[in-house]
Amino acid sequence: MTMHETAARPLERRIEAILMVADEPQGPVHLATALRAPVKDVKAAIEALRADYDGEGDGPERGFELREVGGGWRVYVRAAYDADAADFVLTQQPTRLSQAALETLAVIAYKQPITRGAVAAIRAVNVDSVVRTLLGRGLIREAFADAETGAIHYETSELLLAQLGLNSLDELPPISPLLPDGEEELNL
Repeated sequence: MTMHETAARPLERRIEAILMVADEPQGPVHLATALRAPVKDVKAAIEALRADYDGEGDGPERGFELREVGGGWRVYVRAAYDADAADFVLTQQPTRLSQAALETLAVIAYKQPITRGAVAAIRAVNVDSVVRTLLGRGLIREAFADAETGAIHYETSELLLAQLGLNSLDELPPISPLLPDGEEELNL
């Protein structure tokens, strides 16, 4: 698409597209620069969008609104719909991991690849259901099966790294400073 074709689209829709994907408020000057449009036209388009979303004119009031915050504009859920949006977000978010699951996940992360039996020995409890939960959530995976014993070795997944905001397991903090006699505690 040429720059002429892009500029021919309504400025309001172009701004709207940016505001839908932006995670921070966008100022008129920044939007004008990004869209190669005059600042006064961007300000007028923002005001037209705000009025449209608020139901001024022919259209209905929308479930979202355009608010000016922090020197810029951002799309927010309209206050009347906060409860609906909150209920949706809460039901879509996975439940938190139990203490047992967090401990098991930590053992696997620091000792991988590791068998279920070795995790159970370190934690001194049965970890079968916890390992199934972690597998089901995609936080760990089966690395390989031991050729002699058939025992499955587990390792953490890329999903866990992404959820922790890590690029690799090398970014995990060292375990020994966190525990008294850390290496002895985990039989490292």
